[in-house]
Amino acid sequence: MDMKKRIHLELRNRTPSDVKELVLDNCRSNEGKIEGLTDEFEELEFLSTINVGLTSVANLPKLNKLKKLELSDNRISGGLEVLAEKCPNLTHLNLSGNKIKDLSTIEPLKKLESLKSLDLFNCEVTNLNDYRDNVFKLLPQLTFLDGYDKEDKEAPDSDAEAYVDGLDDDDDDEEEGEEEEYDEDAAPGDEDEEEGEDDEEEEGEEEEEEDISGEEEEEEELNDGEVEDEEEGEDERGQKRKREPEEEGEEDDD
Repeated sequence: MDMKKRIHLELRNRTPSDVKELVLDNCRSNEGKIEGLTDEFEELEFLSTINVGLTSVANLPKLNKLKKLELSDNRISGGLEVLAEKCPNLTHLNLSGNKIKDLSTIEPLKKLESLKSLDLFNCEVTNLNDYRDNVFKLLPQLTFLDGYDKEDKEAPDSDAEAYVDGLDDDDDDEEEGEEEEYDEDAAPGDEDEEEGEDDEEEEGEEEEEEDISGEEEEEEELNDGEVEDEEEGEDERGQKRKREPEEEGEEDDD
């Protein structure tokens, strides 16, 4: 797939001005030049053109907001002065695996005042004597060269995806903030709900006990009442029996 078609696919119905990241790795560049990329990509911050057969960056459009440019595994041997003109705010530049042989080729990068990280891994220039010291002298604005600083300490974000991850940091922070706010608000509520449920259960158990005891009292009262009724009935029957013989005696006397 050529670069123009790849750019069209990557847009996904978006306008160029909406795109902040553009990955064109492994597509094909005609005549070793950048094609299909225009000044309309004014918000572009990350551009990756790894292994596309580039021999020149002369056709790079004006990209004032571009921060990271991936050009590794191409055939670029010079013409880097274009970068300072077209991408003045670059902070990360990866030229590893290109045809860069001497320090004079990267000297134009001095004009990239914001450049903090440069990668020349697998370029012939890395075989020169005192290569690292000379590059840091030539480009004093650099913090990291090939993923390491002047004291050979590894860069925290030296991998190829470092800048992409950096772009997502703000979104991650917002999500974490939302989660923290939710947790802080939710935790006391959850505790209150649990306490409320426990209280309701205890109250329910107490009410059940009261109901049971009330039912037992009612049953006892009913039983007592039935006993009293039975006793009263027996007394009445006894009195009737006494009256009957008396009444019979009275009749006999008559």
